[in-house]
Amino acid sequence: MLGYIALSSYLTHLAAISQSLYTAMAHQCFELALMVLGVWVSGATARGIADEPMRTKHEQWMAQNGRVYTDAAEKERRFQIFRDSYEYIKSVNRAGDRKYKLGLNQFADLTNGEFKASRLAFKPMPTASTTGSFQYANLTDVPNSMDWRTRGAVTPVKNQGSCGCFWAFSSVAAIEAITQIKTGNLVSLSEQQLVDCDVNDGNQGCDGGLMTRAFQYVIDNGGITTEDNYPYMAANGTCDTNKTSSSAATISGYESVPANNESSLLQAVANRPVSVGIDGSGQDFRHYSSGIFTGPCETEMTHAVTAVGYGIAEDGTEYWLVKNSWGTTWGETGYMRIQRDVGAPEGLCGMAKLASYPTA
Repeated sequence: MLGYIALSSYLTHLAAISQSLYTAMAHQCFELALMVLGVWVSGATARGIADEPMRTKHEQWMAQNGRVYTDAAEKERRFQIFRDSYEYIKSVNRAGDRKYKLGLNQFADLTNGEFKASRLAFKPMPTASTTGSFQYANLTDVPNSMDWRTRGAVTPVKNQGSCGCFWAFSSVAAIEAITQIKTGNLVSLSEQQLVDCDVNDGNQGCDGGLMTRAFQYVIDNGGITTEDNYPYMAANGTCDTNKTSSSAATISGYESVPANNESSLLQAVANRPVSVGIDGSGQDFRHYSSGIFTGPCETEMTHAVTAVGYGIAEDGTEYWLVKNSWGTTWGETGYMRIQRDVGAPEGLCGMAKLASYPTA
């Protein structure tokens, strides 16, 4: 009996010890859980606090660019893209190993896919036969620099918006220039006329096109009307023949610059602005802000601009001066200086691959 009592007492004692250990362990686990939760909450709070200046930047950027989102979820998604763009731009500029700077512009809340779909839609087709030969083939005396803006042959920078009709803006800029050179009058001409009416020869309005096709349309139509008469709508529309009958400028033909030859392109640009195809799909191209763009970029034709000059920077870097159609908040108030004579026949970003101009 005494042995039984002793055993019972011993078991009771063990149970008490076990309960005590269990309680202590449970308490420790609870404290550990609180610590983990505290660290997580603290981290989340810190991230939230760190996000606040960025959210303020996003709000300011939205106001500057007139951006409005459908709901809170869409705004949060766009904020995340904006933040990624900002961090990329900051990292490139901080590295300081390039001749150009990047900056926040109207594309900062778009993914690369969205940007390409809405701004880049080049669909190259076989070019129509050019009228005549390259008239500047034997030209040897060209100035060291040229800027057709200072000669009154370039209209203010325009904005294609989310319509991929850069081909129309590039060709119209070249027609505006040759008209001014020929007549002395600088008139803003209608890109919308090309978007709406130049649809039977392969050009596809907001879905891409080719500059030589646009030149051919203007020849066949007997001219092109003014921007005021046929204003830009940034969307495909129905051709208004009542407006197209009033021509403000005509051309007699067009020529293609010999492909993959920057020297030939220089000969042409020394005498007039030239429409050029270019690869504008890279992140650095999209966020370009200032300086001489040196890449990276490919040579696939995804975009079109107008070469309106060239020059040499203080450090000796030679460059092309191009007019874009993404508004004045992109680049150097709508322009880019892009390195020339890079040792590749097609030029940087394919500048010398697909160039053409209208003739008076």
